Amino acid sequence: MSFHRRSFLVGTAVAAAALSMPRIGFAQAASGPFTLPPLPYPAKALEPHIDARTMEIHHDRHHQAYVNNLNAAVKDHGQVAGMPLQDILAKLSDMPEAIRTALRNNGGGHANHTMFWQVMGPGGSGSPGGAPSGPVAEAISRDLGGFDKLKSDFNGMGGRVFGSGWVFVTVARDGKLALESRPNQDTPLMDGKKVLFGNDVWEHAYYLTYQNRRPDYLAAWWNTVNWGKVGERYAAATAGTLTI
Repeated sequence: MSFHRRSFLVGTAVAAAALSMPRIGFAQAASGPFTLPPLPYPAKALEPHIDARTMEIHHDRHHQAYVNNLNAAVKDHGQVAGMPLQDILAKLSDMPEAIRTALRNNGGGHANHTMFWQVMGPGGSGSPGGAPSGPVAEAISRDLGGFDKLKSDFNGMGGRVFGSGWVFVTVARDGKLALESRPNQDTPLMDGKKVLFGNDVWEHAYYLTYQNRRPDYLAAWWNTVNWGKVGERYAAATAGTLTI
């Protein structure tokens, strides 16, 4: 294959990935009740597992798009605009039909990504890339067969998501853990469940580094997990205070 042919194919793939991004420009905030939370660490903090450019595009453009579109959807629906996001998602069937799909896609996207940034982190007190400890580790052993089996089952489930979606660990009020995947920006919150943590398997989460090698991304992602934060979410879930 000639150099020019290879360059054309690479350029085409990158252009296709860019076209799949939500079309709202460069992190231009829209007024409304929902806001984009800042990254709790520098964009380069998760390298080499997730590159800084991916983090910038993912957070500043993709997540901002969901926030903007969610604010636009509720603009003329004051009662909905005043509800907590977890309640909107848990009561989608009760939402105005005209905005129900926008709430599902963009509310789900906002909730999923807000969780996503929280459960990752750089090296430090949260011990990213290590292993869980304390009550959450005990729950993983009790309900999911241990940490190694969790990673294997989680990665397998993420790899089987057709197209775009997420893989989650959910937690019940009694502390019981379960694995599940969802398409697009759907979330277990839509069924009244609580999300302990989850991984984004949309291509925009990994394409610049991993291209079509989703299994490699899923395996590397565990090096970014902040088990200190996951432990905090587990405690909040069992106390009944975890939201999104």
